[in-house]
Amino acid sequence: MPIVAGVDIGNSTTEVCLAAMEKGQPPRFLASSLVKTTGIKGTLANIPGIILALETALKQAKLSLQELAEIRLNEATPVIGDLAMQTITETIITESTMIGHNPSTPGGIGLGVGMTIPFHRLPQIAAGEKIICIVPRGIDFADAAAELRKAMERGVDLQGAIASQDDAVLIVNRLGKVIPVLDEVTFIDKVPLDMLAAVEVAEAGQTIKTLSNPYGIATVFGLSAEETKMVVPIARALIGNRSAVVVRTPQGDVKARTIPAGMLTVIGQKGKGEIDVEAGAAKVMEMVERLQPVNDVQGEAGTHVNGMLERVRQVMGDLTSQSIAEMKIQDVLAVDTFVPQKVQGGLAGEFALENAVALAAMVKTSRLPMQQIADRLQSELHVHVVIAGVEANMAIQGALTTPGTDKPLAILDMGGGSTDAAIVTRDERVLSIHLGGAGDMVTMLINSELGLNDFDLAEDIKKYPLAKVESLYHIRLEDGTVHFYEKHLPPQVFSRVVILKEGGMIPIPIDQPLDRIRHVRREAKKRVFVTNALRSLARVAPTGNIRHIEFVVLVGGSAMDFEVADMVSDALAEYGIVCGRGNIRGCEGPRNAVATGLVLSYLSEEA
Repeated sequence: MPIVAGVDIGNSTTEVCLAAMEKGQPPRFLASSLVKTTGIKGTLANIPGIILALETALKQAKLSLQELAEIRLNEATPVIGDLAMQTITETIITESTMIGHNPSTPGGIGLGVGMTIPFHRLPQIAAGEKIICIVPRGIDFADAAAELRKAMERGVDLQGAIASQDDAVLIVNRLGKVIPVLDEVTFIDKVPLDMLAAVEVAEAGQTIKTLSNPYGIATVFGLSAEETKMVVPIARALIGNRSAVVVRTPQGDVKARTIPAGMLTVIGQKGKGEIDVEAGAAKVMEMVERLQPVNDVQGEAGTHVNGMLERVRQVMGDLTSQSIAEMKIQDVLAVDTFVPQKVQGGLAGEFALENAVALAAMVKTSRLPMQQIADRLQSELHVHVVIAGVEANMAIQGALTTPGTDKPLAILDMGGGSTDAAIVTRDERVLSIHLGGAGDMVTMLINSELGLNDFDLAEDIKKYPLAKVESLYHIRLEDGTVHFYEKHLPPQVFSRVVILKEGGMIPIPIDQPLDRIRHVRREAKKRVFVTNALRSLARVAPTGNIRHIEFVVLVGGSAMDFEVADMVSDALAEYGIVCGRGNIRGCEGPRNAVATGLVLSYLSEEA
């Protein structure tokens, strides 16, 4: 009675299904396991993860490695995602010509225009002069307010102030006159002195009007038409801010260096096409679908998109010991997104959102890397190892173990890096497709659009629902319902948006409302999962028409997501398709489909 292990190497996880085989009998499933994939899928770095997953499953079944008759691997294809910028890489502001800043608690209200004067020179300023006072770090708010008040009593026209510490409200409350004051200015020593500046603070809940408008800036500083064109990047960076400061130096100039997104060349079986990435994701995908199946994708030399694609080829070439020329990109998924770009010359590390196109590229390598994995495993474990089949075909066999399913059947296997679709007809014909872009790309979009710079936090935002902690005894969930607690919550989560993860709450360390974070999460999932679901099913439908598919089973790690299955089901409902999560072997849920299929394929080979 041979013991067979099916091993599914995914982008995020490696899964094992263990079964005992008796001739003429259905397999007796013994155990299954799931561990994090080590290295990039389809490379020799996967081996430690495979061994750990095998040992975990064997331990559950109380078996040893020596009792394994065969290990069956899936045909793993790697996927790498990266970002290609749309237009401006960064706007370089020389000599602090124009600077924008938006602290969370500015003081006062209104617009003030005057010369920038350091705090220590206040006693020397003559009456009637319009000034913006620069208050450095180390000056107590009470002392700062006292000196400013003295200057105002002497007749100095104090138009506003810029402070280093979080003191704006405290200073304004002690002046007896409401003026705009900005604080939390990290690089206070870089603010140009004796230069004309404008400080604007809007009412709570409002946004600035003058400094976010290029013509407003032109009015304040008396700019010419040519100079007004140059301040457009500054005005754009300040849109939506509650407060801002803009300084003008006579010598300065605004210079924007642009590295173009570049032209994308798609080489398909139906021809060849070129498109500028700036045209947006919809146009890129329209061309990809028109020319599919894709043989290779190339980028214009010296551009962002070429850098991204060449980096993908280089990484895969190094990992698989193949030449870069052999690395062909067999699919790309393009998605419109936003990326926070640092405004160079800013006072406090300000960012402005720039349009970008996110790309997931799938590299088609030869069978060689998988064969290397099989050979290495066989030599290390002394067990016969075979590469059993394409992921999608194996996933179909696994999906058919879901109670209530029958042929004809289509599956959507949504993993970490790729979306696989396959369909089996009544006469046993199997059609499958392997496309780039899935869970990892959604995490990348959330990470970039929210400016988190923390992939693990973005992954948690993707996987779990949100809530707003409204008091130490209750939270408001993202669906609007309220949940009360008998014991008080930790003080560090008070008034924060939190992730409701098993075992506790994780506060999100960004100043964004719950609705905004939820919107970014849901839109990222729709743009990746729903888009790939529709295009992959259209490719495998025997007639090319999705409406001719009746049943779709969702499998893979992303099918376990708390909202993805509903999103995909809603999108397919308008085509009259019955769609739902799989339940592999009636006990595994949507997990383990490929690993189970690999085990079942052993029987068909034996037959």
